[in-house]
Amino acid sequence: MAASLRLGYRRLVRSLVGSVRSRVQEGGLRTLHTSHWRWGAPSVQVLMPALSPTMEEGNLVKWLKKEGEVVNVGDALCEIETDKAVVTMESSDDGVLARIMVKEGSKNVRLGSLIALLVEEGQDWKQVEIPTVQSLPSPSSLPVAAEATPTPVKAPVQPTKLGFRISPAARHILDTNGVDPKSVVASGPHGIITKEDALRAVSQKKDAGEKVAQPVQATQAEKMVPVPTSQPLVSSPPAFPRPADPPMSIPGKPSAAATFSEIPTSNIRKVIAKRLTESKTTIPHAYASTDCDLGAVLKLRKELAKDNIKVSVNDFIIKATAATLKQMPEVNVTWNGEGPSKLESIDISIAVATDRGLITPIIRQAGNKGIQEIAEAAKSLALKARSGKLLPEEYQGGSFSISNLGMFGITGFSAVINPPQSCILAIGRSRTELAMAVDEEGEPQICRKELMSVTLSSDSRLVDDELASMFLDQFRANLENPIRCALV
Repeated sequence: MAASLRLGYRRLVRSLVGSVRSRVQEGGLRTLHTSHWRWGAPSVQVLMPALSPTMEEGNLVKWLKKEGEVVNVGDALCEIETDKAVVTMESSDDGVLARIMVKEGSKNVRLGSLIALLVEEGQDWKQVEIPTVQSLPSPSSLPVAAEATPTPVKAPVQPTKLGFRISPAARHILDTNGVDPKSVVASGPHGIITKEDALRAVSQKKDAGEKVAQPVQATQAEKMVPVPTSQPLVSSPPAFPRPADPPMSIPGKPSAAATFSEIPTSNIRKVIAKRLTESKTTIPHAYASTDCDLGAVLKLRKELAKDNIKVSVNDFIIKATAATLKQMPEVNVTWNGEGPSKLESIDISIAVATDRGLITPIIRQAGNKGIQEIAEAAKSLALKARSGKLLPEEYQGGSFSISNLGMFGITGFSAVINPPQSCILAIGRSRTELAMAVDEEGEPQICRKELMSVTLSSDSRLVDDELASMFLDQFRANLENPIRCALV
């Protein structure tokens, strides 16, 4: 009896296994449980974050963790170049870095793009499950209607332009010459259509056009019959007009006349161009200039140097600006889109030139700092800006900007307002001039003065001409009396 039961059980198992195999081969069985050795360990996706309010894409500068290393919450994961600076991205999850999806040096990585995968500790990180990108179904996989059924079958959806990966230079060349990107064979990495591919396609199109045009023109010439007319004949435009843009240089070949080479643009310079265009086209700029006597500042600076206190003229300018804003809070405002917003703190933005472009780190609470504190803060921020190590809170915001080009020998200039701020102060170089003065006995005499030109650019919606003039007058008084300025 027991033997017969075991035999029946075995037959039942074999029948069930055969049924399962047949359904798997037909594709009709849906697997509910899978093993890690087949599908891989479940992963946690790490996406490209928005590290600044204006960031749309970023460059992945360096990975600070390697594949297989343990990652904890708050650990530095990688360095990302935003539109402002190079920022360290911290991990928001615990686990093991299983796969780096975007390599170091990758440019223009869009927000939300997958850059890495994490797995939980204890799992095999080498067998991480890679998420697949859903693609359109192939025509062979679409159901085909029977021949007897007259129901029309919808054609498969054609891929859109999003399916092409093309460099900006190649797109410009193809659009200028009217070449369809679909007909270009890509030779770049990951299927990118490069500039050389575009130039090759344009050359092939011109060669094909010349071969076709010659017999057509000969046939038309044979059929032409001279017709008397009083109007002059107008020559038709060529089939392939010469592009208005000059040709680009090709690497490895000698440069021809009127060629140019493309220079890659950093994210910072792209944002600078966008914000300056926005500022000049939407903000009504007004300008006012004056000269300031630096005699007292230079004298005090020498006395402080004797006590090993090193401060620059620009530090005195920052202090004088903060003191003036403290005395005139109606200038310490920003534009919120509908009207002015009064700011409680005085945060001075100072323009710093870097290899990647201009950036404006902020000295917070400048009105409550002494001249030595301002000097230390300005020096630290300038070093971090040039090395690309500024944190987002160190360059976002600000109530007033200062741009100093005096060290470059610029006499004077007009700066562009940094929105949504109301003003920016442009500083030129100092110069020596002879001027009339009154001595202690009240007698006139000729003396030398160190004068510095400053120009205030103000938003007329927030600061009118009278208020801007009063601000410059008070600023000059504070700068020419640095000891009194320190007491404000």
